[in-house]
Amino acid sequence: MRYVIAILAVLGLTVSCLALRVHYSNDVQPCDINDHWDCGVVNHSPFATVGPVPVAAIGMAGYVLIGILALMRRRALVAAASVVGLAFALYLTHIEKDVLMVWCLYCVISQCLILLLSVLSVGWAWASRKSHA
Repeated sequence: MRYVIAILAVLGLTVSCLALRVHYSNDVQPCDINDHWDCGVVNHSPFATVGPVPVAAIGMAGYVLIGILALMRRRALVAAASVVGLAFALYLTHIEKDVLMVWCLYCVISQCLILLLSVLSVGWAWASRKSHA
């Protein structure tokens, strides 16, 4: 399971890198699809940073942490980091849906990945506790 989680974390890191590239770019983006799907609008909004740090960079750090913890077999910490990441992603989903009313394709992919990581990591941690009980 740890390798599956690590691979998903690498995929999340990749998607976050793509989102960070959009954050620092003023070019027309490949994910500028229509009025409802535009990564540029999302990644250039006031919600795209926490203080001076781009949200995509926070995502990159989170995915690296999850991947490293998974490879170290730190099941409870992987689950905790994934659930925290999921909570942040759900907040950002609310911003996209209800405030900006525009979706970022990279963000949606990342949101799906962190959801999957959360489910897998919590299950992995739970199975470990169950087998040691």
